[in-house]
Amino acid sequence: MRDHPAFLTDLGIVSCLGRGKQAVLEGLMKPERHGIARREDLLADGAPAYVGAVSGDLPALPARLAGYDSRNAGLLILALEEIRDSLEAALSRFGRQRIAVVMGTSTSGISEGEAAYFQAAKSGVLPEGFDMRRQELGSPGEIAARYLDLTGPAFTVSTACSSSSQALADGRRLLRAGLADAVLVGGVDSLCRLTLNGFRALSALSRGLCNPFSRHRDGTMIGEGAAVFLMQRDEAEIALLGAGASCDAYSMTAPDPEAGGVVMAMKAALKDAGLAAEDVDFIELHGTGTEQNDAMESRAVLEIFGKAIPCSSSKGRVGHTLGAAGAMGAAHCWLAASSMNEEGRLPPHIWDGAAAEGLLSECLVNAGDRLAPSARRVFLCNALAFGGNNVTLAIGRR
Repeated sequence: MRDHPAFLTDLGIVSCLGRGKQAVLEGLMKPERHGIARREDLLADGAPAYVGAVSGDLPALPARLAGYDSRNAGLLILALEEIRDSLEAALSRFGRQRIAVVMGTSTSGISEGEAAYFQAAKSGVLPEGFDMRRQELGSPGEIAARYLDLTGPAFTVSTACSSSSQALADGRRLLRAGLADAVLVGGVDSLCRLTLNGFRALSALSRGLCNPFSRHRDGTMIGEGAAVFLMQRDEAEIALLGAGASCDAYSMTAPDPEAGGVVMAMKAALKDAGLAAEDVDFIELHGTGTEQNDAMESRAVLEIFGKAIPCSSSKGRVGHTLGAAGAMGAAHCWLAASSMNEEGRLPPHIWDGAAAEGLLSECLVNAGDRLAPSARRVFLCNALAFGGNNVTLAIGRR
């Protein structure tokens, strides 16, 4: 059972690139930014901030789940509904008690908590009907399970920016342990003032647009979205081939400049997947655009792969989706590896082209770059979090 592969049967996704697989794939492959908004309502002093915001209305939860209703929940439901047909097929086959849920998040509905706090600060009373479940970090797993009336294991992972990558690894563990026959795995996070002001306080928020791996980089750009997979044992086009994790515990907020933990996670994912470095066709980088993260991740990738591996970070086009970032990166890999991307396009890296010694400048994907016709379509996806929580996933065709 342990070595049985975990196939990623279907994907539901929403981000500033669009709603649904096709819209996100097309946005991902364009050599320019799409959906980035300039907002003046998120930073405490009213300064502008660029964010990857999802546009348009979001679905509300049914009345029976009103206590969980939040922007975060709406993003999650939107992603779940895209894979409704696949879910119904799994339900018919396995039953509600044999489908598990593992979600990753770092904000949950904190935005609604902020609004309630501001009202209480003015009036002394919380808004009528406000429910703390909206902002509890464990809520996304509960929301998905209760929305779909699933009765298998359901929980939420919150390890900062590696949360949803860890959720995929944990979902595979449930399958291998025989605790479920199918698992909903992924992540969701939404914009909130707490996150943006926190990153700014750490001098980690970009003053303009995020510029990963440039010598001019000055911080990251926050985004929002959801990416959810249906994971099963049954053969499908794309599989979770391997997973590796580490915790370097160097600092609560700063990455280890020696990159030892990231190297460990990447090597563990390769070993778990039975891959050599030369088997990998592309790396979806964590690539936040902060000075320390980009330098550290460059060091790790160059140590294992040298300068020949195509790489790209999506943070410059969707922002850092925090707890959803790992699943979002995995989703980008899924889309690029799938038959939806028949031409073998690679997602171009969005930056100003200002290379710096020691960074991955020579590896970054340019507009129009494609996989070789002989490529197996095996990708790595990095998610590197506060506290030194590092997860690497290997995703692609078997």
